Amino acid sequence: MFDILPTAELGHVAANKRSGDAVERVLSRQDFATSRAEITQWEGYAPTPLVSLTALAAKIGVGEVLYKDEGPRFGLGSFKALGGSYAALRVLQRQISAQLGREVSLEDIRTGKYKAEAAQITLVSATDGNHGRSLAWGCQRFGAPCRIYIHAEVSEGRAEAMRDLGAEVIRIAGDYDESVVLAKQEAAENGWFVVSDTSWEGYSEPPRDVMAGYGVMTQEICDSLEQAPTHVFLQGGVGGLAAGVVAGLRQHWGAQGPRVVVVEPELAACLFESGRAGEATTFAIQTETLMAGLSCGEPSGMAWEILAEEVSDFLTIPETLVAPAVRLLARPLPGDEAIEAGESAIAGLAALIAARQDAELSQNLGLDEGSRVLLIGSEGVTDPAIFAQIMGETDAA
Repeated sequence: MFDILPTAELGHVAANKRSGDAVERVLSRQDFATSRAEITQWEGYAPTPLVSLTALAAKIGVGEVLYKDEGPRFGLGSFKALGGSYAALRVLQRQISAQLGREVSLEDIRTGKYKAEAAQITLVSATDGNHGRSLAWGCQRFGAPCRIYIHAEVSEGRAEAMRDLGAEVIRIAGDYDESVVLAKQEAAENGWFVVSDTSWEGYSEPPRDVMAGYGVMTQEICDSLEQAPTHVFLQGGVGGLAAGVVAGLRQHWGAQGPRVVVVEPELAACLFESGRAGEATTFAIQTETLMAGLSCGEPSGMAWEILAEEVSDFLTIPETLVAPAVRLLARPLPGDEAIEAGESAIAGLAALIAARQDAELSQNLGLDEGSRVLLIGSEGVTDPAIFAQIMGETDAA
């Protein structure tokens, strides 16, 4: 046994996977190709690091731990920069094309050719922080007004970061799912356009574009590896990140792709409960998790189509692992690179370490000394005050 994180019991559901073609049907190869062609032209684009945590892998008894560090992404601190901003551009393309009666290009909107038209199109979304920040950044770049709805537990630091990018931020008293409802309602009343990372009946294009944008990150990973990982541990939330990554990995590696494990806070386990039920299931959040970006009670229907066919296992982790896992990355084992990560970035890392402390769970997940595990470090320090508080806490936190 090892003592780099507190011992914790994880929730585990082995999925009864459906058969189907969702990784090609919901997100096509053309969807990914279009997003890559556009996003890689943006000012400031650069692939983010894929870090091998060699000492950690040796400590927990696996062959390799690969951590995709999204902290540097476009200076926004999160993989979400690839999704919300790209989806915003696609909404503007569709609306301006419809207004003018002819197809306009993404490049022309990006370079300001239709700035006057974009200024008349208000884009809105609900967020826990990172998606809204990406949308605000995209709207600022493309010249569209932006309204962001946040719930009671979103930190003021994250709200201020969105205001700094020109967004009007509306805070509600309820939770994330209630902020989604209000954003949809006010958009419908005012002729605004919702740019959400979750889908619902009759609403699919922006969430598909969000997930297609995430494919840029996945392609960077695939391009840097000679063989597929054996496992990928992916954060939950509404499921968009997991679905986008899984589709990209499967399209690239086919049947040789990694075993997919989805990890959520036990306080916000909508995908875990969906895996248990075998269908998309809402989870009633009673207490907010420290992993703010994963505090979602309702899965994205579009994402679930992919996850229902591709995920082998669903895990939940307790709050006791969050702060110690953040500190472990920032103050790593000797020989490993120090990484400053946000609270939602460490879900897969914490689950992997806890699973290796449990022989039965390791066996159920197919983890052993030869496993090569991919983790998505979905955010860097997106709220410095929260990060400083975590780093200042005692190891018992």
